[in-house]
Amino acid sequence: MNAAQPKVSVVIPTKNGGRLFREVMASLMAQETDWPFEVIVVDSGSRDDTAQVARSFAGVKVMTIDPAEFQHGRTRNLAIQQTSGEYIALITQDALPVGRYWLSELVKAIEQDDQIAGVFGRHLAYQEAPVFTHQELEQHFSGFQAQPVVQLLDRERYSRDPGYRQLLYFFSDNNAVIRRSVWEKHPYPEVDFSEDQAWARRIIEAGFKKAYCHDAVVYHSHTYGLWERFQRSFDESMALEGLFHYGQAKGPVVLLRRWVGLTLRDVQTVRRHLFRLGWRGVADAVKMPLDNFMRVLGGWLGAREDLHTPRLVAFCSLDKKLKRVKNAS
Repeated sequence: MNAAQPKVSVVIPTKNGGRLFREVMASLMAQETDWPFEVIVVDSGSRDDTAQVARSFAGVKVMTIDPAEFQHGRTRNLAIQQTSGEYIALITQDALPVGRYWLSELVKAIEQDDQIAGVFGRHLAYQEAPVFTHQELEQHFSGFQAQPVVQLLDRERYSRDPGYRQLLYFFSDNNAVIRRSVWEKHPYPEVDFSEDQAWARRIIEAGFKKAYCHDAVVYHSHTYGLWERFQRSFDESMALEGLFHYGQAKGPVVLLRRWVGLTLRDVQTVRRHLFRLGWRGVADAVKMPLDNFMRVLGGWLGAREDLHTPRLVAFCSLDKKLKRVKNAS
């Protein structure tokens, strides 16, 4: 990493990054670019050695904030304010860049058009993740290849078609780069969840373009327990419904259809990969219908704003639980 004026500033929020964080930092610092870049880590009260690991890499700037002050949108804005790059690359502590050109590929993608405000890259599942996670990520991100650059061109469709809005809004700051000049006018919304998609909505409605880069790749996946799966789905659905009001169908028949659809999809995955699943894969396959049910149930209940009470949200939300833990620490 060159000490000259950086072209790109890489921002990483952290909290108890664990052993994987050292690999993330090593991969990041080994990036090969034709221009200098800087790295800013903003740590919200890690109790392990995350901050020390970050400081062990020469030139890395580490900010620390009180755990109670953390908020996805506001904290990223705070970190970006301390940067000086023309572009801001965003990554998380558990997103491991693949290869030495991850950062170069992101910047190449955003520089193809000065109307592109932000670019997000591809995610791959970690090797130990269930085969269903590998398949789902592959299908999800390959879907953006047909139309990698999008812009709001049809206002009438935008007003009536939730699917079109979802296409325009999808953005992942686990693996992304944004243009500083746009961020200065359109900073992250100060929201607790889905800050990346809330930001994408801002820039899309302001007339900018958003892009996908298939060659900027990170390993990023989670293996959840059944209750964690429910909570994660609840949080995502509640946040997206609250921010975007997609007006999803919410009847019990919809719940059943979604569960059946996901499960049939995953049965096809098991058939394709049956001979290489191994015992662990067999265990994942047995768990799969329950995992899908918890995902669909959490998402369905998260979207049911009419059912939300403070007690129900506190019980179902992993995000709210983590905030209570942070505030108590």
